[in-house]
Amino acid sequence: MKNSFRSIGIDKEKCNGCMACMRFCPTQAVRIQNNKAFLLEDLCIDCGECVRLCEYKAIVPLTNSFSEFSKFKYTIAIPSPVFYSQFGKDAKPAVLLAALKKIGFDDAFDVACPSEAVSIAIQEYLHTYNGPKPLISPFCPTILRLIQIRYPNLLDHIIPIESPMEIAAREAKRLKMKEFGLSKNEIGAIYITPCPSKMLSIKYPPRKKHSFLDGAIAISDIYSSALKVLSNITGNAETDEIHGLGLGWPIFGGQVSSLKAEDCLAIGGLNDCIRIFEEIENGRLKDIQYIECHSCPTACVGGSLTIENPYIARGKVLRMVERYGTQPCHDKKYIERLYDRKYFSLPGKLSPSPIEPLDKDISKAIQKLKQKQKILGLLPRLDCGICGAPTCASFADDVIKGMATADECIFLTIKKFETISGNLFQSAQKTSRKVRKRWERGNNEIE
Repeated sequence: MKNSFRSIGIDKEKCNGCMACMRFCPTQAVRIQNNKAFLLEDLCIDCGECVRLCEYKAIVPLTNSFSEFSKFKYTIAIPSPVFYSQFGKDAKPAVLLAALKKIGFDDAFDVACPSEAVSIAIQEYLHTYNGPKPLISPFCPTILRLIQIRYPNLLDHIIPIESPMEIAAREAKRLKMKEFGLSKNEIGAIYITPCPSKMLSIKYPPRKKHSFLDGAIAISDIYSSALKVLSNITGNAETDEIHGLGLGWPIFGGQVSSLKAEDCLAIGGLNDCIRIFEEIENGRLKDIQYIECHSCPTACVGGSLTIENPYIARGKVLRMVERYGTQPCHDKKYIERLYDRKYFSLPGKLSPSPIEPLDKDISKAIQKLKQKQKILGLLPRLDCGICGAPTCASFADDVIKGMATADECIFLTIKKFETISGNLFQSAQKTSRKVRKRWERGNNEIE
C-alpha cells in the first residue's frame, strides 16, 4: 500500500500564493491555484525546504505537541544530537538531558551513544559485504524517499542497519519496562527532531512494520522551555558526561569520520545527492564503499525545525567532539557481539514508490506523452510560474493529467486573443469591403 502521509501541511488561511515554495521545491511538488499552494503528494519527498522558505508560516510541519503524549504512563525524550548544539557553548549534553526532564518528560535518553554503536555496526557490515557498491546511508528519510521515487535501482545499495534514534528508543523502552514493570504500550518514546521528515520514518519506518518511537516534537517547539530551566540545573561531573564520536553525527561528515573506514564520501544537499545517484546509476563510484547522504547542505544541524544558525551549531558540535569524542561511549567488542546477534540488522526490503504514469494503459500513456510534447511545443519555455506550476514542462504535465487547462498559460491566452482579434479584424475588413461595394453599386444605379 502506497504511503500517502506527508510530514508537512499547508495552512490555507495564511497562504497568499506568493510562489516561494513552488519556485524552490526541489522535486516540483508544489502548485498554486486560486492564490493558494497545494502539494502533489506523490512528488513530495518531505525535505521541509518549503517550511524554511515560507515567510508567512503557511507551511507547517506535522509534528506532535506535548499534550498528545498524556496518554502514556511514562514518557522518554529521545533528543537528536542536534539538540546539544542549539544552546550556549557551555551547555553540556548531560545538562541538556536533565533540562528535558525538567520541562515535563519522565526521562531523557541520549542518541549520540547509539550513533557510535551504529558506526561500529556499519564498519562490521562493510568488512563482510560483497554486493553492489557504494552502499548508501539510510538515516535521512528525505534521501530514502528520493531514491524510492526517482532511483529505485539503487534501493539495494541502502545499507540495512537500524537508525540510532530507533535503537535509542528500543533500548530506553526495554530498560524502563524492566525497571517499572510497565508494558511497551504504556511508555511513550518521543523524538526531539531537527526536521519534519523524521515523522515520515516514525509513521512508516523503512523495512519494518512499526517504529519504536511514538512521535516527534520539533526542537524549535521546546527550545524556549528548555532554555528557561537550564540556569536551575547543576552541571554534571565530567565522568557523567556523554562521550564518543557519535556526538559528531549531526554535522556534515560526522558519520564518515566516526566510521574510520576507507573510501567513504559525505554528500550534503539534494542537488549534489542527485548528481551522485546519477553517477552510481551510470556505473561509476564502484570503488567507494559508503556514502553518507544528507538532504540538507549542512546536514542535520541545518534542519528546518532548528533554532541555531547551522554554521554556529556545527562549530559547537566540533568543540563537543574535541572535548568528549576521544573517549569511546561503548566497548567495541561488546558492540561487535551485538552485531553478530543481528541487534542492528533490518531484514526487510525497501520498496520503490514511483510516480504515477500518465496512464496505466501503455498505448494511452504513449499517446498522452505525444500530446504533452505538443503542448510543450506551444509554450514559451520561460518557466514564469504565472500558471501556478514551477516550469512549462510541469504545466504541460498538469494539463495532460487534467489538473490544469492550456488557457491558464497567459502566453497561450494572449496568442489565442491575438488570433481571435486578427480573425475579427479580417472579418471586419471583409464585411467593410462588401458594404462598400454594395454602397458603390447602389450609387451607380441611382445615377
